[in-house]
Amino acid sequence: MTEVAAARRSRITPEREAELYEAVLDLLREVGYDALTMDAVAARTRSSKATLYRQWGGKAELVAKAVRHNKPGGLGLGEIDTGSLKGDLHALTLRSDDCQMEQNSALMRGLAMVVHGNPDLLRAFRDHLIEPEMAEFRRVLQRAIDRGEVRADNPALDYVMHMMIGGFAARTMIDEQPPTQAFLLSYIDAVVLPALGVPTS
Repeated sequence: MTEVAAARRSRITPEREAELYEAVLDLLREVGYDALTMDAVAARTRSSKATLYRQWGGKAELVAKAVRHNKPGGLGLGEIDTGSLKGDLHALTLRSDDCQMEQNSALMRGLAMVVHGNPDLLRAFRDHLIEPEMAEFRRVLQRAIDRGEVRADNPALDYVMHMMIGGFAARTMIDEQPPTQAFLLSYIDAVVLPALGVPTS
């Protein structure tokens, strides 16, 4: 990126960026991904479409970054270090209250229907959400291996992210209830930690 392009992209303050992301998520909840337009985002946020395209390139990247920004503490899982894997996974869960979890669950259900039929959105989600979060989980798990909590050859290590997302998603699909802190904490203790050979008491 040239210095001129970098300067252009840096004009939006963090506060303004957060405001834009919140507006994008509101529109997503109201109309869904397919009906969300850059025109609507521009109107809702009193921005120009040119600014939005200059800053984010297009709808897919804007949506992916808005979803990432909406996660408590950004991603930041690697910054959590309670001294135990159980403590780390519990601390991650406790960063979202039950209301936030319900909103995020509904939002992600809507996006999941769209993402696999939209290569641009799938690529943006991989770049800005999936890959960074996988890297964060790998760091947390590596610390658990280094502490001697988890064996490095445990086959469940490759599936921790799958287990966490599965528990979150299945709560609504199977139980017809939103995910809650209490449910996810009990799920971590009953499923994730035993799979990794970590004592839960």
